[in-house]
Amino acid sequence: MGQQDLYRIIVIDREPKYLMKRFFSNLTVQVITAILIGVVVGLYFPGFAPWAQRISKMFIGLISMLIAPIIFFTIVLGIAGMESLKKVGRVGGKALLYFEVVTTFALIIGVTVANVIGPGRGINIPIPAETEKVAQYQQQASEMNIGDYVSHIIPTNFVEAFAKGDILQVLVIAVLFGFAMSHLGETGKALIPTFERLSKVFFGILKMVMKLAPLGAFGGIAYTVSTHGVKTLKPLAVLMGSVYVTMALFIFIVLNLICYLCKVSLFKYLKHIRQELLIVFGTSSSESALPGMMDKLEKLGCARSVVGLVIPTGYSFNLDGTTIYLSMATIFLAQVFNVDLSLGQELSIIGLLMLTSKGAAGVTGSGFIVLTSTLAAIKIIPVEGVALLLGVDRFMSEARAITNVIGNGVATIAVSVNENAFDRAKYEEVTA
Repeated sequence: MGQQDLYRIIVIDREPKYLMKRFFSNLTVQVITAILIGVVVGLYFPGFAPWAQRISKMFIGLISMLIAPIIFFTIVLGIAGMESLKKVGRVGGKALLYFEVVTTFALIIGVTVANVIGPGRGINIPIPAETEKVAQYQQQASEMNIGDYVSHIIPTNFVEAFAKGDILQVLVIAVLFGFAMSHLGETGKALIPTFERLSKVFFGILKMVMKLAPLGAFGGIAYTVSTHGVKTLKPLAVLMGSVYVTMALFIFIVLNLICYLCKVSLFKYLKHIRQELLIVFGTSSSESALPGMMDKLEKLGCARSVVGLVIPTGYSFNLDGTTIYLSMATIFLAQVFNVDLSLGQELSIIGLLMLTSKGAAGVTGSGFIVLTSTLAAIKIIPVEGVALLLGVDRFMSEARAITNVIGNGVATIAVSVNENAFDRAKYEEVTA
């Protein structure tokens, strides 16, 4: 180290103007600042809503175009680099078992808190005249079929799966491609360096796109606040507060316990993915953080093969935040309409949600579709009650998306630790 470098570290970098420059060049600070500006613009300039929506959609579009290729290359390289193909099935099986157990806990916690707090008791809110939207959800719910969903997982066209960005179909293609490469022996191994280089290119594009994250967060928040307004929160503030508290309890008790058992600090993990969480908060889209999460978890110490299998699958089968919201929304509507649910009926609702929450994964507006189909199936609570939640759903989507992202990351860590595929030295270095 030369004298000039030493002088820069001791003197120049400690000067106020340089400290301020370094502070505002931090992506986390930029995103937080953009979110605050977005709230102000949404409140005082509601006419800006259409442009704000465009800005948010453009950013999410840039991220979405990278999801399919990043998932594909990560999974292919992970499987091709595995010593045993049996390990792929073992990792996938453990991930699915973990998802089912943890989402069941999420449903039980949601139902329990909703019963204890009673956010819908004593509330007399007239059902909004959102008949067209409710009818649309009813139609989509009636078209939901588990059999069709399962058959849809198998792609009929290699290119179409990438063009549509269907995560599960891309996952299937990548797994088959990885298996085929591993069976080709030396020919397959010769392709690995090329795929490594292509993977680095896409992650390089991701780094460039992430510089626009403050704009995406600004647009998402400005559109939400200007379109729905803070006043829409007042009638259903108790439900909103209950949902946020329940998700916080789930993260800091259930997920924290899982991290503790894995000898990983939840708070260090959250600090490591803070930028992805802020982007999700700003855009209300958990998919906007998917490529970044895959990269961050690999840097945290999780094996590439585990990250490639668990994260994409989790986006369809491990929606902790969504399951909490659905269970609480169902109990809330029952309380609003003075429907006294028995323990057996509540257990039936939990069982039904465990199935329906998987069937609408990846569908736009899936929360309302699943809720509508559940209410239609149990035939106890009026389906029209869904309209009550339309106004505040956007404000709760941030909590759902953030909980989903955190939960999928913890799932990846848990499976990696169980598979002895977690690099402790890397984890200690990154979180120091």
